[in-house]
Amino acid sequence: MSRSEIEVLEANTAFYAAFAGGDVAAMETLWAREAPVACVHPGWDALRGREEVMASWRAVLGGQPPAVTCTSASAHVLGETAFVICQERLPGARLVATNVFVREAGAWRLVHHQAGALARAPQEAPPPGGTLN
Repeated sequence: MSRSEIEVLEANTAFYAAFAGGDVAAMETLWAREAPVACVHPGWDALRGREEVMASWRAVLGGQPPAVTCTSASAHVLGETAFVICQERLPGARLVATNVFVREAGAWRLVHHQAGALARAPQEAPPPGGTLN
């Protein structure tokens, strides 16, 4: 695994730590400030722009944050852009998610998150070239 893939997976881990911990300040730091951003929460319409995306995270994380964990994460780096495909586990649900990152100010920052329900739980196996978390 390349150094960039490791860094992207670390950024992805930080995203899920902020998500599960209800840490709005950390979530704000993880999202890009210069690049355009978008987000599609399960069942929501597409959100566009940093202001709209961050308002959604403040709403999602307000009160009792969901007990979410990330598994089966694999990073794919394309120069200064990367994406992670993973599963999100929540009580009573399993989602598949894509998180897109760009290198901004020397760090990997989120520009897009999208998650949706899985019809059925797949078998746990490490993806080719990736890691099982």
